[in-house]
Amino acid sequence: MESYLVSIITPCYNVEKTIKKYLESILNQTYKNLELIFIDDGSTDETEKIIKEYINEFEQNKIKLKYVYQENAGLGGAINTGLKLVTGDFLCWADPDDFFMPESIEKRLNILIEHPEYDVVSSDAYVYQETDLEHPIKKEAERFEHRFEEHQFEYLLKEESHFCAGCHMVRMSTFDKANPKREIYQARRGQNWQMLLPVYYIGKRYFLDEPLYGYIVYSDSMSSGDVSEEKELFRWNEHEKIIRNTLKQIPLTEKEKEKYDNLITIRYAKKRFFTAIDYRDKTLMGQQYNLLEEKDSVTEELKKAYLRNNFIFWKIFFKILDIVKG
Repeated sequence: MESYLVSIITPCYNVEKTIKKYLESILNQTYKNLELIFIDDGSTDETEKIIKEYINEFEQNKIKLKYVYQENAGLGGAINTGLKLVTGDFLCWADPDDFFMPESIEKRLNILIEHPEYDVVSSDAYVYQETDLEHPIKKEAERFEHRFEEHQFEYLLKEESHFCAGCHMVRMSTFDKANPKREIYQARRGQNWQMLLPVYYIGKRYFLDEPLYGYIVYSDSMSSGDVSEEKELFRWNEHEKIIRNTLKQIPLTEKEKEKYDNLITIRYAKKRFFTAIDYRDKTLMGQQYNLLEEKDSVTEELKKAYLRNNFIFWKIFFKILDIVKG
């Protein structure tokens, strides 16, 4: 089995505080035929120094370590650089502020070798708070009802599929078939949609019901800063743009294009609608509600939320109704 090379792309930016744990987790892998590709996306701290300090230790463990520094281009740009350097038979990608469990690579590789009918294997992950890396707070994939189903394309489109970075291993033969240019849309987040959607469109996924990755929640994470209407709307706009640009790279039929265009329009109209309610933006709320009406996608929940938040009469009415029911 050691004849198979597994490539791990790791985009990084100013991770001097977390990179050692990640590097140690690679060194501690029970499977050693690895190619670790670090794309340093313009770090200004000690990231480069720390990674290069490990070169000899990686060589002693017969693990290939490739380090590339580039001007800051964002997550998508870093992954695009890394994809061009992959020479392995299988591909993983991970965040340098998380870590792998010791048998993570070996167990996933075994699945793909034993089950050639699958193109991707995804494990579960333990979720940790940054202040306690000994006691996980939950398993990441348990919240996804359809995690054991083989066909994950539409679930991922609807954010109903487990897509935590570091949990997936993909056959490079399938990846190259789905993405022959080895390029994803150059965005600053959302890389898992871009890496997985084209592969899920043509292939099947095996879910390995075991936490083989440690996902750490940091107080200063990218999404934790989305605490204003402007930032939330920017996030939804960015997510929608990422998904639409990714779908353009997939050879969808005309029927599929219409179906998924409608699905995405409705999904993000709902996200903006509820953001508008949270920030009492009646103009935006009305715009998104009208769009959902046009798409024949107004549910009773949405109608009630719209009336309650747009008209004082209905706000009082539903409040009284809630009291009576309570």
